[in-house]
Amino acid sequence: MSLKQSYNAESIQAFLVSHLAEVVGVETAEIDVNENLENYGLDSAQAMMIISKLEELLGFKPSPILLWHYPNIAALSQRLSEESTDDSQAKDTASGTNAPVTFAVPFLDLAAEAVLDPTIQPVGNTVFITNPKNIFLTGGTGYLGAFIIKELLEVSEATLYCLVRASNVEEGKSKLENNLQQYGIWQDEYSSRIIPIIGDLAQPHLGIGAEQFESLAANIDTIYHSAALLNYVYPYSALKTANVLGTQEVLRLACQTKVKPVHYVSSVAVFESSAYAGQVVKEQDSFDDWEGIFLGYSQTKWVSEKLVKIAGSRGLPITIYRPPLISGDSKTGICNTHDFINLMIKGCLQMGSFPDVDYMLDMSPVDYVSKSVVYLSRQETSVGKAFHLQHPQPASLKSLVDWVRSFGFSLKMIPYEEWQAELINNVTSQDNPLYTLRPFLLERWSDEQITIPDLYLQARRPIISCEETLEALKGSSIVCPPIDSQLLMTYTSYLVQTGFLSLA
Repeated sequence: MSLKQSYNAESIQAFLVSHLAEVVGVETAEIDVNENLENYGLDSAQAMMIISKLEELLGFKPSPILLWHYPNIAALSQRLSEESTDDSQAKDTASGTNAPVTFAVPFLDLAAEAVLDPTIQPVGNTVFITNPKNIFLTGGTGYLGAFIIKELLEVSEATLYCLVRASNVEEGKSKLENNLQQYGIWQDEYSSRIIPIIGDLAQPHLGIGAEQFESLAANIDTIYHSAALLNYVYPYSALKTANVLGTQEVLRLACQTKVKPVHYVSSVAVFESSAYAGQVVKEQDSFDDWEGIFLGYSQTKWVSEKLVKIAGSRGLPITIYRPPLISGDSKTGICNTHDFINLMIKGCLQMGSFPDVDYMLDMSPVDYVSKSVVYLSRQETSVGKAFHLQHPQPASLKSLVDWVRSFGFSLKMIPYEEWQAELINNVTSQDNPLYTLRPFLLERWSDEQITIPDLYLQARRPIISCEETLEALKGSSIVCPPIDSQLLMTYTSYLVQTGFLSLA
């Protein structure tokens, strides 16, 4: 057995300071070892980069969740130094892989988390407004949020008050405009109808001053809440403030002074519990089971939707929209190249292999999701209901691989365990996006020691019915584009044009 070198807390701390500064683009002097890591705004890929570097240094694979259960560099360095001096973490010479750090995730009772502040109660009468004049919107600097803004501006004459993190109104306006521009949907005439509201989802009263909060409460007619911190690494504890408590503050705004209907963008992830595996779940079904939801993001969506449902039971008009993973614009192909689907496809193409697993591609184009949300939100019959924006005709992963092969690419579909081994042994450079996603893809959870990709095998997933949603959309011209050669070519053309994918 070959023992790895051990490191003390001080040397690990220096290493972490250096690499954190590098990935977030600041000087090492600006890194405070006692500052919460989440405050540096790491995204999933950046966090994985740091984990991969730590693995190279320490000789064992730290769990990604350590980054947030030990909330600052000082605490994390101390924890890792203890692992570093433990001979049991030596390299497993039989398999040639580094043994992962064993770390018990604190028990989390999601049902106990779903408690809405009792002071949040609707005030006054509820009147459905077909054409609201003033709309409050969160998530306007996100992907789906940008398209919801476009759709609202196109079908209504409303003024949109958009929550945005910025140092001043000018910067906030610029961030919103730039976000729509990067997805090719900005029009100059939108400018006068987009009002930035400087705030922060993770702060009490959304980080909005008391006077402005009261003014919004009195003047806003309806609310669209699509903002959420999406990160595949963060545990529930790191996402709770923005995603769960942020939703509570949106509900507070909705109930204060006068009643304002809330249109909440949730996720089909609320049905990720193993209790729903293989079951058909319909739009109005309850989602009381939560055990077996492992991703922190999915856990926050379960709790947040519960809060929205509680507010609904108190008399607040609510409508819930549950999209799956969201793909690019079906007309232009423009998409978020940093999302998990695109990174996985690019990485597998570079590897020359995909895992031979029973996955169904059920992602819905962003224009279908945004048009559906806005159309359904303007129907009085939608109040109190949930809608599934799942693709009605999913395609298999194998069909995607066959389509790529039709262009002459040599691609293998290999057993999942073999693909994992190739990922560990052959993906050794950040040139492949899977390099920084390896810890996420290989992390094992629960007594079954299953990985996150295992959780999305068809046998473990529910069957998401969208029949009621399709029925509700019949009065519109909104149809979900099929996942066929035309759609895949539209997406591929954009990804090649932008340099994200290479066909060489």
